[in-house]
Amino acid sequence: MHMADALIAPAAAGTMYACSAAAAGISIKKVRLEDDPKKIPAMGVMGAFVFAAQMINFTIPGTGSSGHLCGGVLLTAILGPYAGFLTMIGVLLIQCLLFADGGLLALGCNIWNMAFYGCFIGGFLIWKQMMKNGISRGKIIFASVAACVVTLQLGAFSVTLETLASGVTELPFSVFAAAMQPIHLAIGLVEGAITAAVLLFVYEARPELIWTGEKGLRAGREGRLSFKNTMLALAAAAAVTAGGISLLASAYPDGLEWSIERITGSTELTASGPVHILAEKIQNATALLPDYMFRHTDAAAGTSVSGIVGGAAVILLCVLACYACRFFRKKEKHE
Repeated sequence: MHMADALIAPAAAGTMYACSAAAAGISIKKVRLEDDPKKIPAMGVMGAFVFAAQMINFTIPGTGSSGHLCGGVLLTAILGPYAGFLTMIGVLLIQCLLFADGGLLALGCNIWNMAFYGCFIGGFLIWKQMMKNGISRGKIIFASVAACVVTLQLGAFSVTLETLASGVTELPFSVFAAAMQPIHLAIGLVEGAITAAVLLFVYEARPELIWTGEKGLRAGREGRLSFKNTMLALAAAAAVTAGGISLLASAYPDGLEWSIERITGSTELTASGPVHILAEKIQNATALLPDYMFRHTDAAAGTSVSGIVGGAAVILLCVLACYACRFFRKKEKHE
């Protein structure tokens, strides 16, 4: 669901940037109040994990389409909605600037569609409600699937609304929505299953990492791994996924591209205007590995390098942002 700039008008883009920035500002304030130093490595590692997972496009059988993890629900279930939202911004920013995945003009839309719904709607209205009376494997599975399906439907519908409000394409709203919603229902079910599998691992390894939304509520069982070893296991999984498994990603267009192709006959749309041209120039200058490949070559090594570089960039960005925003206070030494 990474929207391209060709779908969005500057006015709509500015509105969505403002909405996403407001949500980010509130999130920064909330995470600072938590004053939890463990959030720093967790945000970096989980951000890299989601970045890697998003590189794995899985085929939706019988459709000619593919989908990938969004990750908002997964991040929220471990980091909480506010830290999860900020981490998703880091992932989307790296994807946009380094890999030209999603338009720079459309970044505010992509943050809203892929991060806001997963972290806040999925987090507060579904995940927190399911976990408030205790955590169990069954609850993790049900909440993961339900939250991913609902929030992906909201995100997909927002894409059609933002496109409609922009008026820069000839995509008919009703036809576009009729294509987007069913395919993202299927993608949401697969994402829910993947999210549940990862969270079940975390539940077994370090159950107190599962966010419940209630202070003092714990899983009531001992974990099998330390916090450090759990983070190392997730970091290793991210590295293997980004550097190796990403080579097995489906070549089919994702749900958004597939929907556009069904209507227009092509996955590519073009837009003109000074703002679109400026955004494209900036992105061309910052995208060192466009489309997760080396420039001017289709060598498979480009995908592996992109995965490793991107994951490391997400970790670095998240850690630097945490220190810049002072997400924890140094404990004063008492004599």
